[in-house]
Amino acid sequence: MNPHFRWFVEEASKVGVKDFIVRSNLTIIRANKKHYDLPDFFKKHNIHVVSSMPHWTRGKTDKQRGEGVFDLSIKALQELNAGGYGMPNSGLKLDLVYNPNGAYLPGNQSTMEKDFKKALKEDFDIQFHNLFAITNLPIARFPDYLIASENYEDYMYALVEAYNPAAVKNVMCTNTLSVSWDGYLYDCDFNQMLELPVNSKSKHISEYKQELLEGRNIVISQHCYGCTAGAGSSCQGVVTE
Repeated sequence: MNPHFRWFVEEASKVGVKDFIVRSNLTIIRANKKHYDLPDFFKKHNIHVVSSMPHWTRGKTDKQRGEGVFDLSIKALQELNAGGYGMPNSGLKLDLVYNPNGAYLPGNQSTMEKDFKKALKEDFDIQFHNLFAITNLPIARFPDYLIASENYEDYMYALVEAYNPAAVKNVMCTNTLSVSWDGYLYDCDFNQMLELPVNSKSKHISEYKQELLEGRNIVISQHCYGCTAGAGSSCQGVVTE
């Protein structure tokens, strides 16, 4: 929706950037006419599309995201498939993201991927490449839901008890930076939402110094248990088996 999105992609392409990932809600493709051509734009620049899909059923998807979201998402996926996205052996990558709609951890990612693929293929002839299962972190609106439903303490205990040391080695904050719209650096997008900047003298993209950032201590808080619970969680789904 950023008015400079297409300009940014086109300018980055001109200087040789080839690895684009767009993380988006599928409904944007069908909700407004000015975005109807996004599948063609994505294809032109070989953009890897990663989109949220709460469930393969209308009831569970609309309950989590709002009435009508499921139908718009299905139409968007069908359009992406028609352009070659998500098809077997296609270089046009289409991945979906699942996160639970309640106070519990996601199930086994590979098992859920099989279930998603089977249901979407049988019901709508839709195909995609990978499913990423992401744990709900206790930030933004989710803690409000947990408190209102009297699940906050139980959920936090569940995250702590599911702590997996093996997941720590591969969490995103060890190899990725999040950059805000105004150029400030964060260890991850969750820290960005919480306004917790990197613990480094190099706090802005204009001051970027890799040696300073590599030696920093990562800023952590209670939400970090979400990324290290069970099989772990990242923008690419689980981080360990």
